[in-house]
Amino acid sequence: MKTSSSQTIDPVASLSLFLPSGILDYFTLVNHVSQDTCFILYLEEKATIPSEYSDLHLHSKGFLPEIEVQDFPIRGKAVYLRIKRRHWEDPSTGQTYSRDWSLVTLDMAGSMQKIAKTCFPRAMQVIDRFHVQKLVYEAVQELRITYRWQVIKEENKAMKAAKEKGEVHKAEELENGDTLRQLLARSRYLLFKSPDKWTKSQKIRAELLFKQFEDIKHVYYYSLELGKIFSTNYDKDVARAKLALWYNKIEEYGYDTFTTVANSIENHYERILNFFVNRSTNAAAEAFNAKIKAFRTSFRGVVDMSFFLFRLAKVYA
Repeated sequence: MKTSSSQTIDPVASLSLFLPSGILDYFTLVNHVSQDTCFILYLEEKATIPSEYSDLHLHSKGFLPEIEVQDFPIRGKAVYLRIKRRHWEDPSTGQTYSRDWSLVTLDMAGSMQKIAKTCFPRAMQVIDRFHVQKLVYEAVQELRITYRWQVIKEENKAMKAAKEKGEVHKAEELENGDTLRQLLARSRYLLFKSPDKWTKSQKIRAELLFKQFEDIKHVYYYSLELGKIFSTNYDKDVARAKLALWYNKIEEYGYDTFTTVANSIENHYERILNFFVNRSTNAAAEAFNAKIKAFRTSFRGVVDMSFFLFRLAKVYA
């Protein structure tokens, strides 16, 4: 019986699973420090002349000042990336050049924008479409929850009144057997789906929900309209016009939570529209990050980091 020889896992290659996607294509890990509360990773840009300047005779001028970026934590410890970027000089003109980090995809957090601006000052910032849509979906859910609390409050009043009369309160049932309170509670997941993906019971429940609460119907279809703008438009100028029309509808609607959504979109308007330049998202990175978290959870924590990286590389590499 043959036994397969054990393979050595390159620690640096395994580390790429935890670092921002593609960073080790351009940077070399030159040192690392483990402290009680954090890991510090030192990265230096490789001495490869950027392809956009390959026709020039450039000489390396060393490194730009080191910058520090905080990345996602590992094993409950903060992770700091100490990054040194290179620059090159054209001896014939004295002009200096550095790699053009032309695009950065991020969410709407101010800290992420600050990091992107500091590390990649010339890069185009793109707000991930999924974070924009998530904001709208949360607004839809908030309206559903608001109505649910109103129904619970009214139901409690009715129960109290019935008790004072010595009667037993029974909530009215709708055509599908749900009470109004149950209808609102059980409609959560259907509001995350498009109508063509509803099950038979969800279609019935949606019809009853929209009949009882027209506000929920309106904001739900507004959220679908936004998703359609992202999924069907490939031209930034066309998307700008359609997003402006959508924004005007939301503003006229006047619901507080959606007004907040509209204001958030207005504050990040150009960054959101930059998505339509080449439709960049960080969905792959988010999905892989979720896989790593789920894998770590299955171990109920990680004791042996080397073995964890080995397993992770075997499963996902």
